[in-house]
Amino acid sequence: MGRDGVVLPSPLYRDPIYDGATDPVVIWNREEKCWWMLYTQRRSQGVNIGVSSIHGTSIGVASSTNGERWLYRGALPGLDFEPGHNTFWAPEVIWADGKYHMYVSYISGVPQDWDWPRHIVHYSADNLWKWRFENSLSLSSDRVIDACVYEISNGCYKLWYKDEGHNSYTYSAQSKDLFHWDVIGPEITDCPHEGPNVFELGGKRWMITDCWNGLAVYSTDDYVNWRRHEGNLLQIPGTRAEDGAIGNHADVLVKNGRAYIYYFTHPDFPLEKRNMPGFVITGKEAHTVVQAAELLVLDGRLICDRNAPVFFEANNKE
Repeated sequence: MGRDGVVLPSPLYRDPIYDGATDPVVIWNREEKCWWMLYTQRRSQGVNIGVSSIHGTSIGVASSTNGERWLYRGALPGLDFEPGHNTFWAPEVIWADGKYHMYVSYISGVPQDWDWPRHIVHYSADNLWKWRFENSLSLSSDRVIDACVYEISNGCYKLWYKDEGHNSYTYSAQSKDLFHWDVIGPEITDCPHEGPNVFELGGKRWMITDCWNGLAVYSTDDYVNWRRHEGNLLQIPGTRAEDGAIGNHADVLVKNGRAYIYYFTHPDFPLEKRNMPGFVITGKEAHTVVQAAELLVLDGRLICDRNAPVFFEANNKE
């Protein structure tokens, strides 16, 4: 396959307000005719008490006409459905049945520790600026985050998510209308993890998860039974600018038969500190960047050379 288009920079994007862009998702904006990146807008350069700067976060927005240069557009307005300063994490945004749908992790208020209920809430929109709150999903516990939604057959959608109430495993639910979900149960249970993401590439169905040591890779024939592959993606720090750390919580965009993985790194956070009990990321260590790389399937394996140039085809559209 030829290597056409613009070469993506490293890092791809930094949040110009708080310098804490994490959990990115990239989607084509049909109304503005450009790419949108939506992400958790951590306040990395703000006051931090406990883990307060990771809470109280908005959903940040950046746009790009060519996938290379990104313009910060602000935070999504109008998401609050209860009073106060609340927390939004890890948006999953899809286009289905003539609408945009967003499934986003939600926590009331701004906690200073991790021990608070969290839910996945659903919004719909006719354009990516004006969202309607639909409902809070009733799932397998009150500690669920990191939604991934994928159409597994015509008109049948599956939701995968992290259930912190059940060992931080990936659980799943199913829906015919994107509004009402039936819980299926645990699906990825080999180790605790977060951030499931499902896509198809090279004739195979894949899932990646953030196992906090790079990204674990799984494949399936039926979207139910998953086989883990040897080796983690983005486990070995890269050599590009601000990429010398493990890759975290990723989204995969499949476009014209090519797959681009968008992930974030903590370039200034020492890897050895991650293994210390109760570690807290503060100050310069909290700075994050969004990076992009290309995924390939070679001999039935999903591979990613994070140090290679990334060519993004500039003919816009998904």
